[in-house]
Amino acid sequence: MTGSAFFNFQSLLSVVLLIVCTCTYLRSLFPSFIDRNKSGMLGLFWKFARIGERKSPYVSVACLVMAFSILFWS
Repeated sequence: MTGSAFFNFQSLLSVVLLIVCTCTYLRSLFPSFIDRNKSGMLGLFWKFARIGERKSPYVSVACLVMAFSILFWS
């Protein structure tokens, strides 16, 4: 199956979860870099990091569900 992640819902969710987790991790390492870009295009990374921090139990459950679905149902 070929195609972009934007045309496959499961792939799109995987990409969004990876971005949220990556931005949250990078904010823990380099908080000044993420926090100074709160607006504009780079502000999306700050917003993803905030989602990862504030909704971390939900993001964790979503990552586990996505991992099981990729491993066992794909």
